[in-house]
Amino acid sequence: MAKLKITLIRSAAHRLPAQRTIVKELGLGRVNSSVVKPDDPAIRGAVLKIAHLVSVEEVKD
Repeated sequence: MAKLKITLIRSAAHRLPAQRTIVKELGLGRVNSSVVKPDDPAIRGAVLKIAHLVSVEEVKD
């Protein structure tokens, strides 16, 4: 199963509370921080809501 590397490229400060919550729940703290998450519909949905704040790349196992 593929994984997604999600990198925060813009700050979540001064964003909607729901967007700040998604950033925190994904484990992203500071700008340029990255996490690797499984590629499933829940993660994809969360990333779509904050697509303007993150960059996403697919990582092979």
